[in-house]
Amino acid sequence: MEYPIVIEQDQEAGGYVVYCPTLKGCVSQGETEEEALENIKDAIKAYLESIEDLKRRHKLKTVEVSV
Repeated sequence: MEYPIVIEQDQEAGGYVVYCPTLKGCVSQGETEEEALENIKDAIKAYLESIEDLKRRHKLKTVEVSV
């Protein structure tokens, strides 16, 4: 599955900051752009696993929206 990401160079601390705008709070970073991209993949996987855990524990509900 593909997720949109935004990657920006961190002018103050150095390295790169990357986040997935469709997954609230899913942010990572890396010293290089390649490292940041690998780290956001791990962050997205962890985010999705936490969503599945909430579903299993019946703490998360979903709704269907027609566009």
